Amino acid sequence: MPSSGYTYLCKFDVLEEGVPRRFEVEGVPVSLVLAEQEVFAIHDMCSHSAVSLSEGEVDGCTVECWLHASRFDLRTGHPLDPPATRPVPVYPVQIEDGCVYARVVPRGER
Repeated sequence: MPSSGYTYLCKFDVLEEGVPRRFEVEGVPVSLVLAEQEVFAIHDMCSHSAVSLSEGEVDGCTVECWLHASRFDLRTGHPLDPPATRPVPVYPVQIEDGCVYARVVPRGER
């Protein structure tokens, strides 16, 4: 079992390289991405236009918002292109016994 505060999201083997998957943890939308042999969990709403990042394209360790083409670093949540200027939260991930867990902290508890 992972450390306290982590929530089970899925089995590792259902993830596909470069294909975001959307989850919701206690009302928080999360995009889970397998990229470059690492699993990332990032807030699933673009900070510029509030659309789902899990519907965007993944390139390396970035995900692109499909609406205005802002790219976000999956490691840090920082925007790499305008029009987005604010980062989105990223969440720590643990993989144990073939299961993926993330520690998602709701916005009001940070």
